[in-house]
Amino acid sequence: MMLSLAVLTTALLFGGMTLYSFGFAAFLFSAMPAPQAGALLRKAFPWFYLFVIGTSGAAAALCWSQDAVAAGVLAAVSLSTVLVRQWLMPAINRATDAGLRRRFNWLHGLSVVVTLGHIVATGWLLVHLR
Repeated sequence: MMLSLAVLTTALLFGGMTLYSFGFAAFLFSAMPAPQAGALLRKAFPWFYLFVIGTSGAAAALCWSQDAVAAGVLAAVSLSTVLVRQWLMPAINRATDAGLRRRFNWLHGLSVVVTLGHIVATGWLLVHLR
């Protein structure tokens, strides 16, 4: 039962990250002028990261006694997202506010790589846990 809940929670995490990254963000930039879309995303990202932290943490706890590898991967997703939310996101915002385009591009690229890594890891877990 706990492992089934872990799989469902991991599926929610995978779907939520995928939808936010490839659906919501892309939609905003196609539906709004870039400055408005960027401002809205800036307000939404802290909530997105809280979703990832909470959902991956819950999934890790749910599968801890059944699958230590899966629990470790999910815990790593949760902990690395804390770092992204508390350190990387503010650094990206400071670079944007200061007009430091090269720094923004590098930091934003890093956040994209981390998020894609999380999506790949949770996708792998869905196959692994089935």
